Amino acid sequence: MDTPSRAENTKTGNRTLAARKKARDSDTDRIAAGKTDAPAQVAEAGHMQGSWHLPPEGERTCTPPLACDDTAPDQHSPCRFVNRELSWLGFNMRVLEEARNDRHPLLERLRFLSISGNNLDEFFMVRVAGLYSQVRAGISRRSQDGLTPAEQLKRVIEYASRLMALQDERWAELVAALAAEGIHILKPGELLAQDRAYLDRLFLETILPVVTPIAIDPAHPFPFIPNRGFVIAIQLKRLSDDRAMNALLPIPHQLDRFIRLPDAKDSGLIRFIALEDMLSLYIRRLFPSYEVIGQGAFRIIRDSDLEIEEEAEDLMRVFEYAIKRRRRGRVIRLEVDARAPESLRTFMAQQLDVPPESVVICQGVVGYADTAQLIVEDRPDLLFPPYTPRYPERIREHGGDIFAAIARKDIIVHHPYESFDVVVDFISQAAEDPNVVAIKQTLYRTSANSPIVAALTRAAEAGKSVLALVELKARFDEEANIQWARNLERAGAQVVFGFLELKTHAKVSMVVRREDGALRTYVHFGTGNYHPVTARIYTDLSFFTCDPALGRDAARLFNFVSGYVPPENLEKLAISPINLKDRLLTHIEEEIGHARAGRPARIWIKCNAVVDPDMIDALYRASQAGVRIDMVVRGICCLRPGVPGLSENIRVKSIIGRFLEHSRIYAFGAGHDLPHPEAKVYISSADLMPRNLERRVETLVPLENPTVHAQVLEQIMVANLKDNMQSWRMMPDGATCRIVPRPGEPPFIAHQYFMDNPSLSGRGEALYHSPPARPDGGASAAAMPIDSKDRPA
Repeated sequence: MDTPSRAENTKTGNRTLAARKKARDSDTDRIAAGKTDAPAQVAEAGHMQGSWHLPPEGERTCTPPLACDDTAPDQHSPCRFVNRELSWLGFNMRVLEEARNDRHPLLERLRFLSISGNNLDEFFMVRVAGLYSQVRAGISRRSQDGLTPAEQLKRVIEYASRLMALQDERWAELVAALAAEGIHILKPGELLAQDRAYLDRLFLETILPVVTPIAIDPAHPFPFIPNRGFVIAIQLKRLSDDRAMNALLPIPHQLDRFIRLPDAKDSGLIRFIALEDMLSLYIRRLFPSYEVIGQGAFRIIRDSDLEIEEEAEDLMRVFEYAIKRRRRGRVIRLEVDARAPESLRTFMAQQLDVPPESVVICQGVVGYADTAQLIVEDRPDLLFPPYTPRYPERIREHGGDIFAAIARKDIIVHHPYESFDVVVDFISQAAEDPNVVAIKQTLYRTSANSPIVAALTRAAEAGKSVLALVELKARFDEEANIQWARNLERAGAQVVFGFLELKTHAKVSMVVRREDGALRTYVHFGTGNYHPVTARIYTDLSFFTCDPALGRDAARLFNFVSGYVPPENLEKLAISPINLKDRLLTHIEEEIGHARAGRPARIWIKCNAVVDPDMIDALYRASQAGVRIDMVVRGICCLRPGVPGLSENIRVKSIIGRFLEHSRIYAFGAGHDLPHPEAKVYISSADLMPRNLERRVETLVPLENPTVHAQVLEQIMVANLKDNMQSWRMMPDGATCRIVPRPGEPPFIAHQYFMDNPSLSGRGEALYHSPPARPDGGASAAAMPIDSKDRPA
């Protein structure tokens, strides 16, 4: 194999790195416009809500259209909705497109390809599996967009096939780009002699002890292959009598999919070989009496949804059984290496009972999720620059005492730009504080060795009253949550599992503390999970308050879930399935009233999915009444914006970038333009989906403190609306097209802005020395305290 010398490689890499760094630095300079000027720049853009400019039609980067052929649907046509499954595939197409976004470092582009592969796996495991089940059961009920399960399945398979073909294209492009940067994925014929010697040792010492070759004949029936199982199928001919035989080599998931080879001396190169290519060198050692006729890598995806009986006596035991049953779900996708002979593909499909339309021929990698193993830490020039989240200055001003900081005034923490340690400290300090008498906590997803669970355990062992609401129905985290529940019970915590028919998705922590002879309640409401790992890559909001009304409402929420006591007379909080949906619909109707009365009427929404037909129809009515609506929707959006006569006053965009957008914000002008200090602003754990609004326990939390209100509305929402570098605009036909700066408009990346600029709520006294300007040129609402609690300590 001809390889460049270390010197040549270094020179080329340095030139490439220098050029890319110069371009990124230039963009960053223009984006930030100086850290002191950025907040004013964002606020000014918010008044215009961003241009959302698209290049000329022939020059656009767009995902395929999704809606039916009716270009002018009315309020009663099913074509007023985009199909949910197709909309999700459109989202994953946007994720995949970031794999060729040259603004991202090369290994981060590879990461986007890997994410798109993992996303697609889970989509097939749950959503496509559900469609197959409906078709097999003969269900013909149409979705809200007018399609039967069979029609949906046909369109989903067509779109998914297109997406998988694009994954193969992106992979080929990335392999070439990686090679240009000195990272090579070798084929067996490109190995050096010392590479073969290394692989010989690796095979004998590490691989041979854990792999089990299996011949397929009447004495050796076809084995069980688990979900996401990876296997090499082999066609053999016995040398003694030419008898044909098929065999399998299942690959344990503990083995790395890509093997890094030792660095070649003085080459400066990073080299890998795929596990299947490496094993192809040793098949004759595994089957010494046979000739290899053909071989190929295969991977399966199984139905992984859980079905739980509603009359369960012991929910934990039921889930343990269901998890075991899930491992043997029906195969709904078979991925096949394009190099495998057709006869071998047919054999595998027949043995696994997979129809032809569910067999995917892979021209690139079988299982793109595994390509994340190629992201090496020793090439930091090909990764995003490291980012360390800020710890809010206002908490530090109180000596790190989070309860003292909250007692002074409400605070909101913006993850991942601000540290999740604040949330951990909230529970940890409560566990150690002798004045704390009770802690109540919801747990939907959390991490291995969770510091939250550890703190709750310490609190229970110290004799505090600890209630942990563990949601067993958190998909793919059921096993971990069962273990957390057992550990907490052993420590003395009271563990409940909520409702069988309702999934508890709300993120709430409640600490009751004895102060000055009375009890005071501190509450954390979040838009994201209590998961310190995902908190470094998900954008979420953590709101801390000791507002007595919100404290009482939080107690009612926990009583609702633990004791099935329906909350009455909620003071500020809205809870699904009780009144959350009605609260949002009421605010939409109020905006319609403002529009008809000639007052400004505005709605801003930021969420992850918009599916619920009642909410969509209400937004359509608002648009027809003249309410101007801007929406930032990361993923599924069944609403069709910009349709004349239906939704011409609605704009929808999606942001896909370094961090995963996850926070939910709902803002209503209340007779004012947005942003405005008198607007109604909420954060929520709920998206606009029927499951969130009707089949889950969720929270909708009003933000009333001026600083918190201003941060969410004037800073977070405005920056998201202004982003013109990582945003996609949704078209009336369901397609999404990449937004670009208008000529003369400076580039702006919301994620970069938040990394460079401190939040309003977390700035402490500094906020009052340099308040940001509002869009109208006046002082920000954050700099105009209305009571003593809003003044710096």
